[in-house]
Amino acid sequence: MDLLKLNREAWNSEVQKGNEWTRPVSPEVIADARMGKWSLLLTPTKPVPAEWYPDLRGAKVLCLASGGGQQGPILAAVGADVVVLDNSPAQLEQDRMVAEREGLSVRLEQGDMRDLSRFEDEGFDLVFHPVSNCFVDSVLPVWKESYRVLRPGGMLLAGFVNPLVYIFDMNEWDRGSLVIRYNIPYSDLRDLPKDDLERRIAERKTMEFGHTLQDQIGGQIAAGFAIVGFYEDISGGDLLDPYISTFIATRAVKPA
Repeated sequence: MDLLKLNREAWNSEVQKGNEWTRPVSPEVIADARMGKWSLLLTPTKPVPAEWYPDLRGAKVLCLASGGGQQGPILAAVGADVVVLDNSPAQLEQDRMVAEREGLSVRLEQGDMRDLSRFEDEGFDLVFHPVSNCFVDSVLPVWKESYRVLRPGGMLLAGFVNPLVYIFDMNEWDRGSLVIRYNIPYSDLRDLPKDDLERRIAERKTMEFGHTLQDQIGGQIAAGFAIVGFYEDISGGDLLDPYISTFIATRAVKPA
């Protein structure tokens, strides 16, 4: 199966449905950002700490798998030189719309988060990578490529899903029950029953993967990063929220 195509079509569909991660920011949000009042999310509910960011005025920033008219335009309004790479043209169109509406310069690139070969070595000061690597089958290339395109001293801010979420049967989850069904690492393409997989494809739902923490955190370290910041977050409404935080954010630095 063409994973990129499946998830591209799924996210194009999510834009049409008005998924919260596809809704462009308002003119008021951009106006506030220009005045220095802004925040961003790597995970569903908890803003990234202000001290995690480098000096953004004039900084070269790659918003990685981060389309939707949200993070990229805000960073551009703050004064960064922004590139947004995303697999979904509909998501990138949201960024284009905000940039044109607000007179912002944002470069848009459609592509695979695992392949940044179009970008030169050490060309960025910051890679901003909100929750999205659950839509690719391997996260190790994401970390290696992020390391390559960052200058020495550059930062990777990343959000990702705690793989615990993927041990549960999602059909039972939708009925309000937590039933353990799967092993980690998890793959929709490999582990879902055939009928469930075919239904997800027909309904243009995303194909998802539950990566090990060894790959999510250890993979960043193996790529060469030093992890210097960490926090957890809830989903803001899922069944596991009363019991455990199911999202993780990390701040990693490429050593100078």
